[in-house]
Amino acid sequence: MMGYRFDPELVDAAGQFPAPDLTDLASARFSSVQRAKPVEPHPFVRDEEFGLDRGAGCSALRARVYRPRDNDELMPALLHLHSGGYVMGSIDATHARNQRLSYELGAVVVAVDYRLAPEHPYPAALDDAVAAFTWLVAESECLRVDQSRIVLHGRSAGGGLAASLALKLRDLRREDDGQVRSLPEPCFQYLAAPQLDDTTSTASMRLFVDTPMWSQSAAEASWAYYLGPGVPGTADVSEYAAPARATDLAGLPPAYIAAMEFDPMRDEALNYSRALAAAGVQVEAHLFPGTFHCSAVLVDAAVSRRELDEERAVLHAALWGHSGNG
Repeated sequence: MMGYRFDPELVDAAGQFPAPDLTDLASARFSSVQRAKPVEPHPFVRDEEFGLDRGAGCSALRARVYRPRDNDELMPALLHLHSGGYVMGSIDATHARNQRLSYELGAVVVAVDYRLAPEHPYPAALDDAVAAFTWLVAESECLRVDQSRIVLHGRSAGGGLAASLALKLRDLRREDDGQVRSLPEPCFQYLAAPQLDDTTSTASMRLFVDTPMWSQSAAEASWAYYLGPGVPGTADVSEYAAPARATDLAGLPPAYIAAMEFDPMRDEALNYSRALAAAGVQVEAHLFPGTFHCSAVLVDAAVSRRELDEERAVLHAALWGHSGNG
């Protein structure tokens, strides 16, 4: 590994989390499952699984809904999309974090087990995300969710998918000659180290070829699985697949974008934040020094706690406003 200036508390851990070798996807998936730790039930959060109808000939879309126990008041909601390069991961891998977010935010969290590539390439994952958002809105009364306060939330590929979903929902509302559809607008998008750019051509992507948790080769393989061999970097890639390609970002929900210093996807995250700002979208971006991809959820360090504390504060403000209610 090259001599990166990792935060002192992350130096030892950096060597324990190599980037996945996605040329052997089965092994990479197995390793990601093995990394997950057993999770105890949360004493103050209840969770329930649902099977969402994906249409004729499709299996049900698995979703897990978290809610603070003994509280049936109307609450805001977080639609969570998990990480994994569009090819790995599940709602089980983020179970503990979603329990904690529901408790700390006093909000409903809906985690979506979207279909993975290459078995289900684009647009399967986005279709599932749209289906989950539509279901959340349709069932908002039963779930006791305030549909005017829904935040899109994701890390890594989940952040990229959240950005894609924000674009897709905006454009669905623009259809039918300007007639606004019944789907409400998400009130916020939280994108942590998002995977946005299929060209894999930014300076950080070219430079960070051996960084922990993610690398240029992993990114290239991931996009090839998601879009199809030979497709990434061509003119045929939709902005709904790779939001970095979007030329019209006006009218999107306010955003927070977290970027890690030694992450191949650092520059695409920062570039997207600048593009949002140029389009008049309210955006806050934070580059965390000395960090690597997803380090905050892997290693307990002061900089990790700072990132997660900021995540909680930003989400609380987006969900409840700055009044401190909730």
